[in-house]
Amino acid sequence: MDPRHADKATVGIMMLETNFPRPLGDIGNEQTWDFPVQMRIVDGASAKKVVHENPQALLDAFVGVGRELVSDGCTGLATSCGFLALMQEPLKDALGVPFASSPLMQLPMIEATLPSRHKAGILTISEESLSSAHLRAVGARTTTAVAGLPKAGSFAGTIFEDKTEMDFIACRMEICETAKRLISNHSNIGAIVLECTNMAPYAMDISCVTGRPVHSIVSFLNWFQAGLEPPRFYVKT
Repeated sequence: MDPRHADKATVGIMMLETNFPRPLGDIGNEQTWDFPVQMRIVDGASAKKVVHENPQALLDAFVGVGRELVSDGCTGLATSCGFLALMQEPLKDALGVPFASSPLMQLPMIEATLPSRHKAGILTISEESLSSAHLRAVGARTTTAVAGLPKAGSFAGTIFEDKTEMDFIACRMEICETAKRLISNHSNIGAIVLECTNMAPYAMDISCVTGRPVHSIVSFLNWFQAGLEPPRFYVKT
């Protein structure tokens, strides 16, 4: 273990079964995290199944992997897809440790920090699949503004077709253009939340083109882990 991590809590990440690239900043790249993580694939949990179908059908598989991670010493658990917000309640109860299903869980807290005239908006990989049920599951407003990436674009195509190569320049352009469309259509957007955990590598690009704070799986899990293992401060006596 990296000596920087020796006294830090371990977060277990239940990963979708995928082959697409995981650049720095992606949840599935261990170098993204400044704390120890254990990643374990949930068999059969493809991006298509979780986003476009009913992820509840995979509940038993997630419970099994989550319990393995807890048995291996993880003190908190997360998943690698924002659409798994639908499984927050059953999984946290079944696993018995703090569980963070989705970056969307940040929405209520972020809106509490904004001036009352401002709201948070969402960037998602699939606008048609992100329903009011997902928003209710994380305690967010069902009227939250949402903008989705192009269905046939480079980013969504790579993820849903599980390609082994990704055009990062094209993905950055698509994501930034979608973010600009979100704030153009909703002038009261004061902050942006990235539903998709694979969008985090582009968070700074989004912030630069929109002038808004951007919250991702990276901001979420850094907050989550900080509670699992609070920093120790040595005060001279």
